Amino acid sequence: MPQHLDRPTKLCPVCGRPFQWRRKWKDVWDQVRHCSERCRRNRNRARKDSSDPPPISKRATSAA
Repeated sequence: MPQHLDRPTKLCPVCGRPFQWRRKWKDVWDQVRHCSERCRRNRNRARKDSSDPPPISKRATSAA
């Protein structure tokens, strides 16, 4: 059985992909939240994209 199947996994909150434990994270695995530097840098952008769209003004809906 391959060893990589026994490793713990987490889901990245930015991209939603699962990622596995790495040896370099052995001391800080509980603190690791993102799968990559790219996702860590883009964590604020993901929050903005997931927010609700701005409400439609009443003026725009009554013109129809």
